[in-house]
Amino acid sequence: MNRRIQAMPTQLVNQIAAGEVVERPASVVKELLENSLDAQATRIEIDVEQGGIKSIRIRDNGHGIHKDDLVLSLSPHATSKIRTIDELENVSSLGFRGEALPSIASVSNLSLKSKWQEAAEAWQIQSNNSNDFAISPVALNEGTTIEVKDLFFNIPARRKFLRTEKTEFNHLDDVIKKIALSRFDVDITLRHNQRPVRQLRAAADRLQQEKRIAEVFGPAFIEQALYMDFSIDGFRLWGWVGRPTFSRSQADMQYFYVNGRIVRDRVVTHAIRQAYQDVLFHGRHPAYVLFFEIEPSAVDVNAHPGKHEVRFRQSRAVHDFLFRAIHKSLADTRPVQDGAHNVSNFSNLERSSENPVMPSYQPGVIRSQSSLSLAVAEQSRAYQSLISDHETEQTEFPPLGFARVQLHGVYVLAENKEGMVLVDMHAAHERITYERLKQAREGEGIAAQPLLVPVSMSVSEKEASSAEEHRDIFSDLGFELDRTAPEALRIRQIPVILANADAEQLVRDVLSDLIRHGSSTRIKEAMNEVLGTMACHGSIRANRKLTIPEMNTLLRDMEATERSGQCNHGRPTWMQLTMDELDKLFMRGQ
Repeated sequence: MNRRIQAMPTQLVNQIAAGEVVERPASVVKELLENSLDAQATRIEIDVEQGGIKSIRIRDNGHGIHKDDLVLSLSPHATSKIRTIDELENVSSLGFRGEALPSIASVSNLSLKSKWQEAAEAWQIQSNNSNDFAISPVALNEGTTIEVKDLFFNIPARRKFLRTEKTEFNHLDDVIKKIALSRFDVDITLRHNQRPVRQLRAAADRLQQEKRIAEVFGPAFIEQALYMDFSIDGFRLWGWVGRPTFSRSQADMQYFYVNGRIVRDRVVTHAIRQAYQDVLFHGRHPAYVLFFEIEPSAVDVNAHPGKHEVRFRQSRAVHDFLFRAIHKSLADTRPVQDGAHNVSNFSNLERSSENPVMPSYQPGVIRSQSSLSLAVAEQSRAYQSLISDHETEQTEFPPLGFARVQLHGVYVLAENKEGMVLVDMHAAHERITYERLKQAREGEGIAAQPLLVPVSMSVSEKEASSAEEHRDIFSDLGFELDRTAPEALRIRQIPVILANADAEQLVRDVLSDLIRHGSSTRIKEAMNEVLGTMACHGSIRANRKLTIPEMNTLLRDMEATERSGQCNHGRPTWMQLTMDELDKLFMRGQ
């Protein structure tokens, strides 16, 4: 059929836009809540029926909408947020497209009541799924109230794809939880079928913020979370990261906000995954609530119709900052004087490591890369000798206390100020050995060896160009690559420690990362895997009898070693039982 070009009806335009913005009731709630927050509301109430399919009503105490702007609010591409391209590039509001309200109104029966903050009266506008809007006075003390009924009533095909009431409400509740954690300063109430579900009070300080997080994520997360706050070069990252021992089988507790907007971003996900790589058990996912603050002009929030994704102007710099900040936080989770893990809260990522609380026995320092193979045996011998018994020299308990006994050749039982500490001696020694092997490798550089028969590999032209562009990166990691043709590379040299690795596949994986993320840690990961195996085989084995002084030396080294709370495989190395917990076990004082 041949047809002439003509402008689409406004209603059809809005319904097409609704297909991008309004997927389900949860999408409606997200857009309306963002409007309330942009209106500077400090109190928001959400009432939904039948999972939001039947009705959604949102009331806020924001600054409201002027009577003369009510019709415009339901018109496409009308907004108070931006007026020029410069404002778009520096947008800090959650909404700015001007599509949400008209899109929602085109697929539902919508009623909007609002009182402009400087007006004496409130007004109401109703959309009956046409372009004819009726405005009338209404009783309303403050803010805006929006009611959306019968979602997708005029698009049966879309309504048919909605799930059960319970499923739709769970999606809606998840949206509210994400927004609730983005704005601790706002009271948020949720009722479903007239029954209270959530009552989240505004949080004025960190303790109240953690209480709100516990209400959303559950108390277990906040009990196992580390607070962090890093700032450098115009970037700030703060929030809570779960300890590696509090990992998840799925990525369901990962909330990341950019300037208050929750996003899903490949650069962010990759950086966080790399930061946890050395401490997380295989196949597990970290949990976190993190807030990234950056100049609005340095991030493009207009990359997705639903505003779920962003695009960073300097993605490499952002990736490196996020990785270093989280990696530093996890590295600093060693025991401190009060028996708990320490908290990362400082402004300079280049800060030197914390000094250990007590002097630590230092076995022979590894002087050269070639001595790596001897280092494992040296680490194992470290606990056969004793320099001094710290217990006789100390008037106060160190963080992990003093060893009292070895249990079945596997665990060390120690006493500290809080109560009892149990240590998995093999897991703990494995982490200590592993970290020292890494330090030795990084301190002396990476020894490389030329291949007797260079490996030729076919690649795409883009991959070959990337290899040339990042030649220095490969060289620093012990690889020498030559481009022998527009779509061919030759590997002439590899690191000694990776002599038995699949060099070709490793190079392909690195090139893939470099093209996609601008950086790669594949080679270091492969090296660390080898070092981890060496550390595992060279650490104290089960049923190895240790003397009390040897056990105390192990405890002191744990206190001085980064990431000593987990072994190389993500398992915990020690556990604290306080006197209160022990008293409860034996029902003392009850």
